[in-house]
Amino acid sequence: MILLDVSNSMLAQDMAPNRLENAKLAISQLIDNLHSDRIGMIVFAGEAYVQLPVTTDYAAAKLFLNTINTDMVPTQGTAIGAAIELGLKSFDFKNGTGKAMIVITDGENHEDDAIAAVKKAVDQDVSVNVIGMGSEEEPQCRFIAIINKLVSAPIAQGNL
Repeated sequence: MILLDVSNSMLAQDMAPNRLENAKLAISQLIDNLHSDRIGMIVFAGEAYVQLPVTTDYAAAKLFLNTINTDMVPTQGTAIGAAIELGLKSFDFKNGTGKAMIVITDGENHEDDAIAAVKKAVDQDVSVNVIGMGSEEEPQCRFIAIINKLVSAPIAQGNL
């Protein structure tokens, strides 16, 4: 499941042409390399919405990807936790296959407790990977580093 930040801050041009277009290019390249894998997409800003239900239809995935823009979500903000929660609801945990989320964001979480949502996902054996968009000097990148550290180390040890 791809969770893509579509907040206005993703239009920053520190990565030409902007963060969102670079993220979409990376997702397109990922889709090109999928074989027999299922993919879904969630877009989020102040709220989260399913853009593409989980599918193996890669042509549809690319079609939906091309329509993504910052005007899709009426409420601005960055609700990473809500996106993760919606991603968890989108999975079929009965089929026994591995589950993964790729969160692509500039990390400016304003709306909810994203760390608690990551812990919930990890507790359900869902791999959560975060790709930060922007420069390493930006304060929100520290938030992304915290999440990546959290998911790469056992939560029982209290790593944050």
